[in-house]
Amino acid sequence: MAKTGKIAKPNKLWGGHYARGPAAIMAQINASVDIDQRLYAHDIAASRAHAAMLAAKGIIGRKDAQNIARGLDKILREIKSGKFQFSRDLEDVHMNIEARLKDLIGDAAGRSHTARSRNDQVVTDLRLWLRDASDGLDGALKKLQKALLDKAAKHAAAVMPGFTHLQPAQPITFGHHLLAYVEMIGRDRARLADGRKRMNEMPLGAAALAGTSFPIDRAMTAKALDFDRPMANSIDAVSARDFALEFLATASIAGMHLSRLAEEIVIWASPAFGFIKLSESFTTGSSIMPQKRNPDAAELVRAKAGRLLGAFVTLSAVMKALPLAYAKDLQEDKQQVFDAADTLHLMIAAMEGMVGDMRPDEKAMRRALGAGFITATDFADWLVRAANVPFRDAHQITGKIVRLAEKKKCALDGLSVAEMRKIDPRISKDVFSVLKPDNAVKSRTSLGGTAPALVRQAVKDARKRFL
Repeated sequence: MAKTGKIAKPNKLWGGHYARGPAAIMAQINASVDIDQRLYAHDIAASRAHAAMLAAKGIIGRKDAQNIARGLDKILREIKSGKFQFSRDLEDVHMNIEARLKDLIGDAAGRSHTARSRNDQVVTDLRLWLRDASDGLDGALKKLQKALLDKAAKHAAAVMPGFTHLQPAQPITFGHHLLAYVEMIGRDRARLADGRKRMNEMPLGAAALAGTSFPIDRAMTAKALDFDRPMANSIDAVSARDFALEFLATASIAGMHLSRLAEEIVIWASPAFGFIKLSESFTTGSSIMPQKRNPDAAELVRAKAGRLLGAFVTLSAVMKALPLAYAKDLQEDKQQVFDAADTLHLMIAAMEGMVGDMRPDEKAMRRALGAGFITATDFADWLVRAANVPFRDAHQITGKIVRLAEKKKCALDGLSVAEMRKIDPRISKDVFSVLKPDNAVKSRTSLGGTAPALVRQAVKDARKRFL
């Protein structure tokens, strides 16, 4: 149990008002540097841009700005090399960097905080970090799409059962199935890009909440940091976290898509299906059952999707009742964002590896086509085309044909024409041409269909759209 009675020294940041320091537990709950130190590069970049703008506007001297830039560059090198020691006593990444800057350049370091607050400073850093994270995730998703497209191209004509309700429905190709995930991931990437555009407005210069009386040039700073524009309202600038929520929502959706593919990999790899095999690279054994090869990577991807949704729910709960403008509750945003970005990166990398690693067993897929009267819809469609039967009637007729096949324990093409004609005299031997799964697949030539020729073309089109 943490001790609450010990009093620390007054914090130098606000010690002019406070004669005593916080209780030990207060110092512990208030510090965020263990988490937000990841923002160091973005904090330094924003501080450099801010100081350059202050000098350009004559708010601080040019020599001070040069010293600030020089000192920040040295701090960046120290952090990257591992020489920099972050201290909880200084609360967060911003004060750790400012304190070190003062060690290096003296009192000029204090001028770097002119016309800004930690409120606009931290949210600027987070937007910069998320911008980079979104770009990195987009690149990772692109690699996953390529892996799926490569596999789909190789197995464009591999016939397998398509399922609804996890029941055999209609024949499709393995390549066509994988292309569905290519499209989903394409939308995930579009959501990332769309969110990135919305988050690319700069809070810096909003100060604590009301703006500043200094004659700053926010547009200059925004341009230096590659933001599209400064945020229009200073209160919104420091209090908004919808950009982070939007990222977490996008991450949750992307994670859900990965989880669905992971679930299918688990199912396909099971002996009951046997549609794919995974190597030892993406499976584990059992401590007691020597025969086991468990698809643990897929199972972990499936489970980690819950962490992404949890991050979104957590930050939503933090934000739902906050009055404007800033409250310390907002300090809890970064842990959710960082964890979600890390988790999603790991999930994507694991999934890319599994997609490249998995070896489809086309013979097993073809054997599975024998279950569930999988060409029944083709039978009904043939009645519509060849005998001019309304589809609803064709559906009823085919249902009776299926019932007869179930009774005789045979496939649809195991029935004789004579037996079929007892149900409907319009049936001819030509119906057998549509009862073969390969023919059924080839016939699905509507846009977006599963015909192998369309799948091959869809792979080419997707490479142009996404890669």
